[in-house]
Amino acid sequence: MKEIDINQAIHIQNPVFIDVRSPGEYEESHIPGAINIPLFNDEERAQVGTTYKIKGQDPAKWLGMELVSPKIPDLMKEIRQATTAGQNPIIYCWRGGMRSKSVATFAEMSGLPVQRLTGGFKQYRQWILDHLNESLLPERFIVLHGMTGVGKTLVLEQLKDRGFPVLDLEKCAGHRGSVFGGIGTPVHNQKTFEALLYHQLVNLKGLPFVFMEAESRRIGKAVQPEFLLEAKAGGIHIVLETTVQIRAERIYQEYVEPYLTHEQFNARVMEAITPILKRFLPKVKDELIEYIEQEQYKELIVLLLDHYYDPRYQHKLEEYDGPFYHVRIDSVEEAVDHIVKITQQHQEGQKPVIHS
Repeated sequence: MKEIDINQAIHIQNPVFIDVRSPGEYEESHIPGAINIPLFNDEERAQVGTTYKIKGQDPAKWLGMELVSPKIPDLMKEIRQATTAGQNPIIYCWRGGMRSKSVATFAEMSGLPVQRLTGGFKQYRQWILDHLNESLLPERFIVLHGMTGVGKTLVLEQLKDRGFPVLDLEKCAGHRGSVFGGIGTPVHNQKTFEALLYHQLVNLKGLPFVFMEAESRRIGKAVQPEFLLEAKAGGIHIVLETTVQIRAERIYQEYVEPYLTHEQFNARVMEAITPILKRFLPKVKDELIEYIEQEQYKELIVLLLDHYYDPRYQHKLEEYDGPFYHVRIDSVEEAVDHIVKITQQHQEGQKPVIHS
């Protein structure tokens, strides 16, 4: 059986990580891009675990064999279909134990060229914790600020399309910056956030500049590492500005319109709003609830901007020393042109006009 440790696996060409843990374990966290081909489903895993606790190791192994035996041909077919010529399939489980050994053994007998990750996902997780640090950072961040809905994500997308390097923290967190942020997307936990952040930063390491959004310390369920917050604070700061009407329309188009036909969307909006209702005066609170019940989402967004997001924004901006460049973003394309010009002037040692 061919084995590989995380130090080798993290640098291997064309890896295909195959996670043989249960679907629940995989969903909780996994190596980014890994394919879940579970040896046991969640119920079977629980049965084996209970048998181990009550009857011991040998009866648990026997039960596992009975559960897995009928699945072996299908498991091997799935592994074969998951990889193509030139790829390197790597099997892993939680600690590199019985599950990955069993699958790797059957794969070897079937003529499939797999390797087994020693230490499993646990070792991968430790690798991330050991290597996610300031050594991965670019020389400087260009940080985009702006009130909720101003279009920071739109700007980053255009910058990326133009070939500029971007750190996408919202993608790492699986969360976008509003009470709608978790609707329509799976929100990532801290383990997944850190894994995705590591893999993004590896590709940005040492670059002269990288664009990013001025996210709060906490994004959804995840918290940014301190070294990243410090690097962001020392970056070049650009504040994007536009009208409330344009911001509300952009929020509606991004967070609401694509999900209007989804089942229970209205209920999920109410669920997302409920934790912050206590922050509003009774009259505003009643208006918010009424707008949700009547599915008047644009009116709801404007009310949230006026009474919740905008008052909080100035406080967030005060966390940075500046100086700040202010860019109008009525037109996203024109704003991107302006931002690129500011960046080029900095790279050339010029000093653009600063607005504090």
